[in-house]
Amino acid sequence: MAVVDALSFDPWDPAFVSDPYPAYAELRERGRVIYYEPTDQWLVPRHADVSALLRERRLGRTYQHRFTHEDFGRTAPPAEQEPFHTLNDHGMLDLEPPDHTRIRRLVSKAFTPRTVERLQPYVRRLAGELVDRLVAAGGGDLLSDVAEPLPVAVIAEMLGIPESDRGPLRPWSADICGMYELSPSKETAARAVRASVEFSEYLLELIAARRKEPGDDLISGLIAAHDEGDRLTEQEMISTAVLLLNAGHEATVNATVNGWWALFRNPEQLAALRADHSLVPTAVEELMRYDTPLQLFERWVLDDIEIDGTTVPRGAEIAMLFGSANHDPAVFADPERLDLSRADNPHISFSAGIHYCIGAPLARIELAASMTALLERAPTLALAAEPRRKPAFVIRGLEGLSVTL
Repeated sequence: MAVVDALSFDPWDPAFVSDPYPAYAELRERGRVIYYEPTDQWLVPRHADVSALLRERRLGRTYQHRFTHEDFGRTAPPAEQEPFHTLNDHGMLDLEPPDHTRIRRLVSKAFTPRTVERLQPYVRRLAGELVDRLVAAGGGDLLSDVAEPLPVAVIAEMLGIPESDRGPLRPWSADICGMYELSPSKETAARAVRASVEFSEYLLELIAARRKEPGDDLISGLIAAHDEGDRLTEQEMISTAVLLLNAGHEATVNATVNGWWALFRNPEQLAALRADHSLVPTAVEELMRYDTPLQLFERWVLDDIEIDGTTVPRGAEIAMLFGSANHDPAVFADPERLDLSRADNPHISFSAGIHYCIGAPLARIELAASMTALLERAPTLALAAEPRRKPAFVIRGLEGLSVTL
């Protein structure tokens, strides 16, 4: 059994977090599945295995549809974390069939190609307005001025959250998402619990208001939705709204700033993009691959599974390394090179299988809209200061990205 060298793979080391890709190359050389004792997880670094395991029914995002914590050899979360886990465990990302199937079928009606296509003019207009303000100011923080407000506004608009209520959404989301890091601290858990309570209370009031006066928004649609008798419970509605807000902007925000930071570090590719805006669609895909916003995705082993001759037992946890899979030379030619014209690009930044990101088409529209607006309206955009990488490993982003014109 391969055991990882803590010097090469260390999610708490700022140097590793800054650039994990050399360590990933070492992991791929060591094997297809590697036990990592500090987190009691089995790391899977290669693209073919990650892609296959995302579709593997012997793995699950939860085990509670089949086992108790005791049966599964796991300890129940601390009682003080109950608000977070209630919120998290009723969202479709952390459910398995049949509940996952029922909720996803209802929610997917809001993400049909036609619905997403109808959002394009709004997304483009908003992206243009945000970039115009950045230009008028002579520069600013690309994170807070463009990357954050665009997807937050879009998903809040879809959910029917009034503009005056949107201020706390990003802080709530950041605090909740802190729990998705490896071995979160007690302070992180406390912030996540507080955000879960406040966000849930807000949504309870919003749902009550929409019951009295339905609108043309997703929350009103979820209240009214039914498909062959299936409906969402109130908790499922709350958890779904939070999941859509968190997932609906977190990856897009980080993909935007990670992407532009990569472009500034690869000036020849940025010059090619500025010379030919038709590269935007492939550029979006390549930047998602090159510096992946979600580095790791966890699944529980529901039944023993064999990977390359190693049996990973029921009750174990598998950590699929998306960032490593997206740099696997068995799939991507010259993977450490940023190539905005890369046509063959089966990255797995949006996951795969039944948990494939339901908002992927919308995220692509948002990323393309902000990139196009910046190329057209801020053609001399330049880096103003070296950015600081967020200390988190799983959700990969920057503290900010200072730019000038």
